Amino acid sequence: MTSATATLTTPWPADRVWQLIGGFGSLPDWLPYIKESRLSEGARLRTLTNEEGGVIVERLESFDEQARTYVYSIVRAPFPVTDYRSTLEVVDLGAAGSRVEWSGTFTPDGAGDGEAAALFEGIYRDGLAALDRTLAA
Repeated sequence: MTSATATLTTPWPADRVWQLIGGFGSLPDWLPYIKESRLSEGARLRTLTNEEGGVIVERLESFDEQARTYVYSIVRAPFPVTDYRSTLEVVDLGAAGSRVEWSGTFTPDGAGDGEAAALFEGIYRDGLAALDRTLAA
């Protein structure tokens, strides 16, 4: 197993951040390279379409509104990994704002550990930078 993590500390309150990113179908609201998210299977499966027309299918594994976190896995995607499982969490920092943590574990398949880790670190880092811009807008 290999892992990747990125974090964003923001002055925005945790509830505001969670309101934007906490919906399993909300990626297009803050992640510009995801153009569409279609929910199915009782909102437990999301089919994402990126700006190049590629399709990624992900399954919601667990969701905790109180803890402001959810865990999902990849069902189908053009990534060189298997057994992908990721967590998106918003941590309340009180008057200091909040911290968003996006992390994942996976088994590289067709790529080395470093290459696969760098791929997802980049996706998470770029995604959190987009979130920061969306919150500031």
